[in-house]
Amino acid sequence: MPITSSAKKALRAGNRKRIVNLRTRAAFDAPIKKFRKLVAAKSHKEAQALVSVIYQALDKAVKKNYIKKNAAARTKSRVMKALKKIA
Repeated sequence: MPITSSAKKALRAGNRKRIVNLRTRAAFDAPIKKFRKLVAAKSHKEAQALVSVIYQALDKAVKKNYIKKNAAARTKSRVMKALKKIA
């Protein structure tokens, strides 16, 4: 446990950041998981509807510096590649 007041404050800040990071992660992880299930089931229309949600969540994660720009671009590319495969 932290002893100094600055260490206690850092612990509180870290806990707040952890919650924000978990929410950010869930914002694009959940739709991507759902997208992959739809791709496996070859449900093109439903999968296509999720693409904009995934793109938006990834862009927000980049804006918050949660993931790097190229990581988001790579994920977007893979999403579109999977969508085109089932079209």
